[in-house]
Amino acid sequence: MMLIDAVSSLRRCLTSWRRSGRSIALVPTMGNLHAGHLALVREARRVTDRTLVSIFVNPLQFGPNEDFGSYPRTLERDRKLLEAEGTDLLFTPPVQAVYPHGSQDQTRVEVPGLSNILCGASRPGHFAGMATVVCKLFNMAQPDIAIFGEKDYQQLLVIRRMVEDLCLPVEVRGLATVREPDGLAMSSRNGYLSPAERARAPALYRALCQAGERLREGLIAGEVERMGIEELLVEGLRPDYFSVRRASDLQPATTEDRDLVVLTAAYLGTARLIDNLRVSLRDMAIPATAATEGSENAN
Repeated sequence: MMLIDAVSSLRRCLTSWRRSGRSIALVPTMGNLHAGHLALVREARRVTDRTLVSIFVNPLQFGPNEDFGSYPRTLERDRKLLEAEGTDLLFTPPVQAVYPHGSQDQTRVEVPGLSNILCGASRPGHFAGMATVVCKLFNMAQPDIAIFGEKDYQQLLVIRRMVEDLCLPVEVRGLATVREPDGLAMSSRNGYLSPAERARAPALYRALCQAGERLREGLIAGEVERMGIEELLVEGLRPDYFSVRRASDLQPATTEDRDLVVLTAAYLGTARLIDNLRVSLRDMAIPATAATEGSENAN
């Protein structure tokens, strides 16, 4: 596995691959890798000839009171994991290489509408920072395919809209969330949980599963959201939001929508956990009554 930290060296290597007819997949990460990341790498190896993984803790997507300084940086461990998976190239650019004029003076990419709801409402500027660095990585690497986890469902939709709007020649693929045996979505931030908090954390996924069942039973979105919030509070989590949305564009779900996603974020100790569940109602009849919109609940 090659280890590169300079953009010029990256481009020379990728140009050589392309000239030899190799297809390239990019897996962007912030490091501190877990089994979910490695599943993305395996998918990248399956669908293309060469696999490129980037590790970059992006300061532009962290708010002033968030965990940029304490975010786990485990490069040597990550390198060994990626090497064992057969990764072809690990790209680890320093901040100066990504933001040569400083992050504050960086030209930014923003996807309106999708970026200021749900996680975007709680973390102003987060999705602009994320879209900016992903756009830069796409321009640096020019991959054929980029692979992201569906745990960050809102992020995935923001990236797809950015690629569409900017006519970027990259196919963006999502891979299903990888979970612990008790259902907790794998996340680098799970390491912030104490043993007692870790025991309570699967309540997030249980609440989503309950919400899915209620939607399939015909409950309206607003009632499903209210019950989800209550369940998280009972389990000792502090909900940020619990919301039923249209899967295609994250607009509030109506009774006419058949493809839904339930998204939630909640605090547990110092950790902010996110998760989601896709729900299909295609086998259910559309009610004859007027559509009832769901609401975004917050606590």
